[in-house]
Amino acid sequence: MTKKIAIMTTGGDCSGLNSVVRRLAVAGISRGHKMIGILDGTDGLSRENAPHFIEFDYNTLPAENARLSGSYLRNGNSHSLNFETAAKSGQHEIFSARMKKAMAILGLDAMILVGGNGSLSMANKTRALYSDLQLIGIPKTIDMDIPLTDTTIGFATAVQQLAGFCDQLILTARSHHRWFIVQTMGRNVGMLALSAGIAAGADAILMPEIKFVPENLAAHCEKIQTGQGRDYGIIIVAEGIRIRGHSGEPAEIISRLLKKRDIHNRVSFPEHIQRAGDTTAPDRILAAQMADCALAAIENNETNMMVAIRDGVCKTVSLADMFAAGDIKPDPNIPGLSVSDALVPPDHPLLSVAMNMGIYIGERK
Repeated sequence: MTKKIAIMTTGGDCSGLNSVVRRLAVAGISRGHKMIGILDGTDGLSRENAPHFIEFDYNTLPAENARLSGSYLRNGNSHSLNFETAAKSGQHEIFSARMKKAMAILGLDAMILVGGNGSLSMANKTRALYSDLQLIGIPKTIDMDIPLTDTTIGFATAVQQLAGFCDQLILTARSHHRWFIVQTMGRNVGMLALSAGIAAGADAILMPEIKFVPENLAAHCEKIQTGQGRDYGIIIVAEGIRIRGHSGEPAEIISRLLKKRDIHNRVSFPEHIQRAGDTTAPDRILAAQMADCALAAIENNETNMMVAIRDGVCKTVSLADMFAAGDIKPDPNIPGLSVSDALVPPDHPLLSVAMNMGIYIGERK
């Protein structure tokens, strides 16, 4: 049965979005569906005059551009009417009515939402908005904080970007006999920091899930300096860590604490480089798997589901189950919304790998 399917990317961008959008569009058309793309995310649906969209053909997003970072569809404008601005300005009913009307005007049978933790948590909470169509989520985020999936689109490329960033820093670190403290993204979860730290051969990885003692971190660096004769290295710090009695960016706090122990260091923030870079092969393969699974879910008349990789197999799980499976806490940006984080479990095998490599990861028992 031919269906009219919309693709929408929301939240922060990352590499892999164009890969999944192209694979959805081309595969969907090949399977007989009419594929459209919503421009600017929920902003494009809630425009006062008319929804902002494009109709896909086989060449709308050329194959040679699918590897590029960012989203061809764009992810929205922070100053437009969206879930966050509507909640803060008291315009939620107006915003919801516009979205509902736009989807009716477009005559959609299904919506594929390519989003991160916040977007999928919001989709679960606002299922009534999509009651007249099928809703399928595809998890994309460099933070790897979405429950019930073993990986997310954009994560592998972000790890590669961070590893390459640290590869360059270690050269100047050696030249100037200094340590570099690199602060990664990740929100409340440390999986990006953990994976990138192992890939880059970092000497310490600090993450929200494991408590650490600044004095023990300093002692670890001093031991490397005296025992190995190396007075330089990389310390990875996840943005979500908190240090009692201190405020500010975690990497800068760590830097100050180490300087008190005469450990020469500099702070470096890769920032949005982590969300850029040509999409790596693992993310391209993942995009193809998830696109195929999402289209199959629509053809099977599923709704309010998220595609997920579980033990190497792509399958669907309900958005409700996804949300219930994580560590639930209030969203810092949207009043009334909670998000569900997939924290790094204490028995995650990479933690043991890091420790066996001699990396300080905190006071893990």
